[in-house]
Amino acid sequence: MNNENTNWGQSVAGVVIRDGKVLLARHTYGKGAGKLIIPGGYTNVGETPQDALVREYLEETGVTVEPKSIIGIRFNAREWYVVFRAEYVSGTAVSDHDENSEVLWLDADEALTRDDVPDLTKKMIESAVSEGAGLRYTDYEYSSDTPNYLYSLKQAGKPPRAVSPPKLMNRIF
Repeated sequence: MNNENTNWGQSVAGVVIRDGKVLLARHTYGKGAGKLIIPGGYTNVGETPQDALVREYLEETGVTVEPKSIIGIRFNAREWYVVFRAEYVSGTAVSDHDENSEVLWLDADEALTRDDVPDLTKKMIESAVSEGAGLRYTDYEYSSDTPNYLYSLKQAGKPPRAVSPPKLMNRIF
């Protein structure tokens, strides 16, 4: 990774489900070390989120994907994270032996029950298989002192704020 070209405030991830199985990578560092997560990473300066997702998947898993739709957004005052539903295009899933120690296709239902799959990854798998329409606020467990806001197609709830998200968004844009 070329750190001087990395946009540390913008990151992406993607959920790819093929034949009922989701592609997950066992993370090797940070708070997610040892956990099975959906692949992704930071954008490069000038790179679109879609292009970043394609690049990150290929680098981390050896698999080429095509982003199809946004199924989740998490953000705070400093950064944003966009999650796509993506389709498998080609390639054999292999670990990069750097950011992850293994890459595997895991039954999506099993992934939702495992202790080594974090809550955020589970929420995004649920969103990927959801038939719902529109992004809605979703509660999830996170380990940060800064409030994070996740919007997804499943598990709607009320934001922990006095100002509702649509009114807040209208004031910002």
